Amino acid sequence: MSSNFPLTHAQLTEVAEKFPTPFYIYDEKAIRDNMRYFKNAFSIFPEFREYFAVKALPNPYILKILESEGCGADCSSLPELILSEKSGIGGERVMFTSNDTPAEEFVYAYERGNIINLDDISHIDFLKKALGGKLPDTICFRYNPGPLKQGGNAIIGKPEEAKYGLTREQMIEAYRICRDEGVKHFGLHTMVASNELNPEFFVDTAHIVFDLAVEVKEKTGVRIEFVDLGGGIGIPYKEEQKKVDLEYVAKKIRTLYDSVVVPAGLDPLAICFECGRPITGPYGWLVTTAIHEKKIYRDYIGCDASMADLMRPGMYGAYHTVTVSGKENSPKDHVYDVTGSLCENCDKFAVQRSLPEIECGDLVIIHDAGAHGRAMGFNYNGKLRCGELLLRTDGSVVQIRRKETIDDYFATLDFAGLDSFKS
Repeated sequence: MSSNFPLTHAQLTEVAEKFPTPFYIYDEKAIRDNMRYFKNAFSIFPEFREYFAVKALPNPYILKILESEGCGADCSSLPELILSEKSGIGGERVMFTSNDTPAEEFVYAYERGNIINLDDISHIDFLKKALGGKLPDTICFRYNPGPLKQGGNAIIGKPEEAKYGLTREQMIEAYRICRDEGVKHFGLHTMVASNELNPEFFVDTAHIVFDLAVEVKEKTGVRIEFVDLGGGIGIPYKEEQKKVDLEYVAKKIRTLYDSVVVPAGLDPLAICFECGRPITGPYGWLVTTAIHEKKIYRDYIGCDASMADLMRPGMYGAYHTVTVSGKENSPKDHVYDVTGSLCENCDKFAVQRSLPEIECGDLVIIHDAGAHGRAMGFNYNGKLRCGELLLRTDGSVVQIRRKETIDDYFATLDFAGLDSFKS
């Protein structure tokens, strides 16, 4: 759990007067420092690349910050490709990893020189047809290790039950096909975890991928030039959880690299990640105002934010630390469900949580919301998604996404057509 909220109560109150709640706020300096730590941990490899998972925080201001720190972008849709391009991230700094992808999105990525990472062996012909009978010079395939990856991950689940990737046998055949089609450069990708805190999980994944890269070379003659170990590195949402030691992970993977990759003649091999959560997750917060107190069978605090702004607790039962601005050191002698206003009982940020006494008007801070927060927002119940703010390195606060308006919500509807519509 991150307890490093960067504003004092007085500073947050001033911000909330200018930008009414609810809103997300991100800490630029902390994000920059964290990105540098991430890159430094893996600097022990001949080449390291981080493709930030745009889906985690799709805001061009954040992407531009990360771009200036040498980060690429992991995209899974046409709007994400465009967003990355507008943020200054292009060419092979973009990894396009998608599934059930429309042809026009493959074409867009190809025309801009992005790396295309295919999710199925049948997509080779689909891509070739979309590109007018040719394949890109560089191509990557997503590997699903199936039962080889024991145990699975709590969020993604068992690989053999996941819709993503190719089997081991299909991977070998896919590289053989693309080799014969004249593809010159090859990558290998897998993604088998989400919010995983066990560092050995990522070391084990690297071992599986390295072994497959060696097998591909032996059976097809194809030399894998980069391996993308996916994302999935978690953050400690709870106080008792421990942050993943990236330097430990890097050193363990480097040992595997020296024992598996180098003897196989695959050195230098670029090591890639596509993390989102560990880059920005701890450095974003959802700030909301308590507007109602209700006492029935439980005590409830109703907020002006809802699950439409942060769906992780309602969707996954995910835990986020909740603090009350100005009452951080007050005794936690009240037990509340902290809720939003959706017509769904799962619309709760905290359930039976021990907190200081909360009064209407208090500013409530929901921590570790800098990834898969605003990005997963929605408009159920006609709710309008909140805006986003950025705390700059000079201490100023700027708006980087305004709140949605009723006009935004109605923008795709043709009310004028109602006049001639006959029911």
